[in-house]
Amino acid sequence: MKPGPSISTKIQSSPSARPSPRAEPWLRGTLTEVPAEQRAILHALELAREDIAQWCGPLSREEFHARPYGLASVAFHLRHIAGSLDRLLTYAEGNVLSDAQLRQLAAEMNAEGSKGEILAGFERGLRASDERVRAIDLRKWPGSRAVGRKKLPTTVAGLLIHCAEHTQRHVGQAIATAKVLLALRESPPA
Repeated sequence: MKPGPSISTKIQSSPSARPSPRAEPWLRGTLTEVPAEQRAILHALELAREDIAQWCGPLSREEFHARPYGLASVAFHLRHIAGSLDRLLTYAEGNVLSDAQLRQLAAEMNAEGSKGEILAGFERGLRASDERVRAIDLRKWPGSRAVGRKKLPTTVAGLLIHCAEHTQRHVGQAIATAKVLLALRESPPA
């Protein structure tokens, strides 16, 4: 029996793996009323929302929780994005994490919840983060902050910039998992 195409070949040839022709948020001339530093973070969150809708929207509930080839599930990444934004912004605001935030962190890998519930939680997290990023005065950006139990040193700016980069990292991982799942849907392994 002739071996089938590799998973990477399946992903590249998938009809659903075509990029959107729409310009990314930072190229649309939006949010011009917001200082550039905050605008960059807000655009990263907007891009996350759009990329998740495009690549993960077609997945079923089962696929949202699937872990193909041992990859973390899309559900995990969406919960982790929303939760980590909340935690990072808590530190940026000069606060410590609550017990509820720590419980949420511990539950991010749970394979529970419908696709709609997970997407709604992701959206709530992005909206709340948008408001919180806008509320942090630029004059506070150089201020020192400590992260975690070890009180690792950073600044408000470091935390806010990490909100954008960390979100994009996990969006990329969720997209990679979604592409694998879509490729497997089209041509399941024998």
